[in-house]
Amino acid sequence: MAALARSPMEPGLAGLEDELTCSICLCLFSSPVTVPCGHNFCASCLELSWAGQSENFSCPQCRATFAGRPQLQKNTVLCRVVEQLQGCTGAGGAEVEEEEAAAAGCGAEAPPIYCDSCLQAPAVQTCLTCTASFCPEHLRPHQDSPAFRDHQLCPPLRDLQQRKCPQHNKLFEFFCSQHGSCICSLCLLGHKLCHTSPLQLAKSNAESVLKKKLMELHNGSERVARLMSTVKTNQSQVAETASRKKELIRSEFSEIKALIEERENQTLKVVADEEKRVCNKFDYIYDVLGNKKNEIQSLRDQIEKALTEGDDILFLKRAAALQRMSPKDAFVPVIEMDQNMIHSTYQSAINLKDIVKLSVTQFREKKAEAKLIPGKTKAPPAALPNRNALGKKPPGQQHTHKEKNLHQTQATVPVEAETKEKKKPVKVAPTAGTVNAPAAVSVKELIDSFLKKPREELLQYAANITLDYNTAHNKVILSERYTKMSVSDTPLNYNYHPQRFTDCSQVLGFQCFKRGVHYWEVELQQNNFCAIGICYGSMDRQGPESRLGRNSSSWCIEWFNSKISSWHNDVEKCLPNVRATKIGVLLHCDGGFVIFTAVGEKHNLIYKFKTQFTEALYPAFWLFSSGTVLSLCQMKQ
Repeated sequence: MAALARSPMEPGLAGLEDELTCSICLCLFSSPVTVPCGHNFCASCLELSWAGQSENFSCPQCRATFAGRPQLQKNTVLCRVVEQLQGCTGAGGAEVEEEEAAAAGCGAEAPPIYCDSCLQAPAVQTCLTCTASFCPEHLRPHQDSPAFRDHQLCPPLRDLQQRKCPQHNKLFEFFCSQHGSCICSLCLLGHKLCHTSPLQLAKSNAESVLKKKLMELHNGSERVARLMSTVKTNQSQVAETASRKKELIRSEFSEIKALIEERENQTLKVVADEEKRVCNKFDYIYDVLGNKKNEIQSLRDQIEKALTEGDDILFLKRAAALQRMSPKDAFVPVIEMDQNMIHSTYQSAINLKDIVKLSVTQFREKKAEAKLIPGKTKAPPAALPNRNALGKKPPGQQHTHKEKNLHQTQATVPVEAETKEKKKPVKVAPTAGTVNAPAAVSVKELIDSFLKKPREELLQYAANITLDYNTAHNKVILSERYTKMSVSDTPLNYNYHPQRFTDCSQVLGFQCFKRGVHYWEVELQQNNFCAIGICYGSMDRQGPESRLGRNSSSWCIEWFNSKISSWHNDVEKCLPNVRATKIGVLLHCDGGFVIFTAVGEKHNLIYKFKTQFTEALYPAFWLFSSGTVLSLCQMKQ
């Protein structure tokens, strides 16, 4: 009957238990505290969640942030509710356990624990020292006699033999963390070198570890949920942006079509008006010729009638009058369409077609060149005016193409004027030397300040670089999650990609840098034939000028046997031999310099380049010898 009386309350208790559960440990509140946003947590769980933080405190449930660490006060009302709930569930929990045990035993109730002395009365307590259970009568010596004063009593236990050490027949009192087993006091001799602790302390430590792990899993789950939400948000934003752009493109093309249709209608109207003008003249002449024909027919009819006259006198009179009547000859003036106007109209349509065709062709060629040689999308100089007149290219991008054309002109003049041997000292790197004296002094001071920094300070700019598979030459092997590169003796048959190097065994980093300061390190193995540097994304991917340092788009230091050189714009500078197994690269995009150092106890400068970078920069690597191996160091930022 009691079970029936309690059964209607169980759903309410279950709902109340859900409300009184900590969202971190997923257990009933233990010493609950309330944060300013109104959520409640166990005091110990919240302390673990905020452990090691000095700022940016936030609620683990709603992520609300607080300016400082909130003053936590115990929620006494929530404590009493939890205690009452535990009291109700404790009273009903015993019956639930009995019912479950009965169900597990096919309806048989669990037998009581009997006294080990009389074996008849139920035991009320168990003595852990005597390892026996006693009823009230036989428990009396333990309560009255001083000899049993030190014996440890506890509620009746059924599995005393399982709590004993099988080797020494003594109760387990300690836990060995190294072996993960419970041991007795005599087993301690065999676990001298192990870390042991009392059972209660070991249980407490294990609970703390599990709670901490549970909290980490909870935080990880929330982080994954936030990342999933971010991905969905980004996906919807991309879809919305694409839809908006497509609508704008449709609108632009609709306007283009409307303009072309208007131009077509105007051109056709010019031809139609000229046709109407000429046709009206032909209609007038046709009417004149019709009247002339009627006049001739009338004179013909009169002559035929006169020829039938029998009276000679009347015939001669009529003949004399008819002979004086002579119709004028029919005349048709030359009527033609204005061929100059028609031709100019037709030519305007052809010109418009050529302009549109040229614009579309240039767009296709530019896409094809971008696939084959990224960044090289320069159009012929003769086509630039038409492109500027037709296209809607942003002014900034047009300025970049102008600079590229200027640089290309500067680079090709020496080739046409001099031989290849005389070309090296003539070439000048783009935008180099444009810095005035005060700016050069400030750049020098900036470089000196970075050269004085220890490696620990440079690591704040650390960038973890990975290699771009799509740029790797067919003989460059990438391994260890695209952080290690070497050279193969046979081609690897990589899939075609427009950004892949075809002539030089080179590979670029996947990351690119346009602003800020960035630092990465490269480990060398058998550095007989290799180079480390940076380059623009527009650097050639094929031909002799695609090698690092042999063009104006790349800067590098190169190991060739025992010789070390710096290369830029096909100009070589021999450097002192520095023994190094790890090279540090410091790139300052805004300052306009890149520094190569030998990493060790003290940074040794190998070489530095100073210029004004105009494009995004990529880490670049060249490997020639089959034994050369370069590895990118993954550094914690």
